[in-house]
Amino acid sequence: MPDATLAEPTLSPPRRPSVRFMLSHPAHLIALGFGSGLVPIAPGTSGTLWAWLAYVAMQHWLSPWLLGTIVALSVPVGWWACTVTARNMRIADPGAIVWDEVACFWIVLWLVMPAGLAAQAAAFVLFRVFDMAKPGPVGWADRYFKGGGWAGGFGIMMDDLVAAFCTLLVLAFWRHWA
Repeated sequence: MPDATLAEPTLSPPRRPSVRFMLSHPAHLIALGFGSGLVPIAPGTSGTLWAWLAYVAMQHWLSPWLLGTIVALSVPVGWWACTVTARNMRIADPGAIVWDEVACFWIVLWLVMPAGLAAQAAAFVLFRVFDMAKPGPVGWADRYFKGGGWAGGFGIMMDDLVAAFCTLLVLAFWRHWA
């Protein structure tokens, strides 16, 4: 009889996100963007739209200091939530995890506001292009920082942090030269 301790571990299939899964742990609720990541088509875009609407709503109800604190805390909280959720889904970077888009687009909005609707829309489009196409440094961050364990959540968030930086850089050039 073979020794059971030497047997290869059985790999469980990835878990599909659902409302039940999302509500089973606070990290899942956050990482799945309070449900915005559950849409079947373009969850990253859905998460970014949710981030935009949530930011505008928070801006009306919260002081600038409290809003800035929430934006700042969204990154470390997101690192934790994305790590836990990716591990529980058994996928390195699931598409349903959209907190990376939420937190990073909040950073963009926090730095460009107050801005008119056209500038906000430009920021949205630029951020989505950088996040989806992953040109240059965004693609590098996406490849370089992927991993499991606690690095997993950081890797999920890192390419979006770079996409946010690139978005802000383009907006700064546009503002300077316009």
